[in-house]
Amino acid sequence: MYGRMTMTMKQGKALFSNRGIALLVVLWILTILIVIVLSFAFMARTEVYSTITFREGVEKKFVAEAAIERGIVELYYRFANKNQTMAVEGSEIVRIDGRLYRGGVGGSWYSFAITDESGKISINTLTDANGVILNNLLVNMGISGDDANTIVDSILDWEDSDNLRRLHGAEDEYYLSLPIPYRAKNGRFDTIEELLLVKGMTTDILFGSGSRPGLIGFLTIYTDSPIINVNAAPREVLMALPDITATMADRIIEAREEMSLKGPQDIAGIIGDVLGRVTGYIGFEDANVYTIEGKGFGKDEKRGFTVRAIVAIEGGNRYRYVYYKSPADTRQ
Repeated sequence: MYGRMTMTMKQGKALFSNRGIALLVVLWILTILIVIVLSFAFMARTEVYSTITFREGVEKKFVAEAAIERGIVELYYRFANKNQTMAVEGSEIVRIDGRLYRGGVGGSWYSFAITDESGKISINTLTDANGVILNNLLVNMGISGDDANTIVDSILDWEDSDNLRRLHGAEDEYYLSLPIPYRAKNGRFDTIEELLLVKGMTTDILFGSGSRPGLIGFLTIYTDSPIINVNAAPREVLMALPDITATMADRIIEAREEMSLKGPQDIAGIIGDVLGRVTGYIGFEDANVYTIEGKGFGKDEKRGFTVRAIVAIEGGNRYRYVYYKSPADTRQ
């Protein structure tokens, strides 16, 4: 009797043990299945979000490209109506001084800004005479006089065909002594960023640092004239002209807000005797080369996709891109 009870108890314990093991196995299987299901759900959600993000990015890119095309249309409208003195609301000629305009397409919206390259300092036509403008610009931006002299003279040495060093400049002897040696180009700049190879130039000076703007926004390689277009020049470039004060620059900008300046007579009353000292540096005509910065946005979005293009307007309703970057950093 006692032996049977012992056997029954052992069988019960074995049965209980087997059931416990089975329960643990089931729990482990359920846990694994839950992990797999959650992983698939997470992957599916990530894939959906990635697809949505990609689609929105593509949409914003197309909207930004539409902004570039809108800018080109506005340039042609500007040429067709260059003598316009009055306009009804909505038909005004766009300004070419970098101000922002907005538009919409397909439920999205964009902004665009047009800057005339003739309002910038052409580094490919820099000379010992007009180099004073770039020097003044650098000093006004907070660069020391010695560093400004070094940068200007080194740019001139980089471009000229000889190996004779200016007082503050640099030629092969300096560049070949660097840890990674190279020679002075003795030719035109192909890009503004090429300035980083020139003695004295730094990324902070060229691209800006903190609240200080970069030099890159005031320079161009796309015009073959050293003349500064007063109708398009930024305030900083106007103030870099010999003896032009901040007050004079502001008044010139106010005057061109009213109407396009046609010649020296339109600013004679503003700058007085200074006119004679700047006449050789300034002009009043466009160069027909423009930077258009377009930015595309989705619905109710603050972050957009930026495209920057430099466009040369040619005869016969033709134009060509001389520079195109997508995506681009925002400068406006």
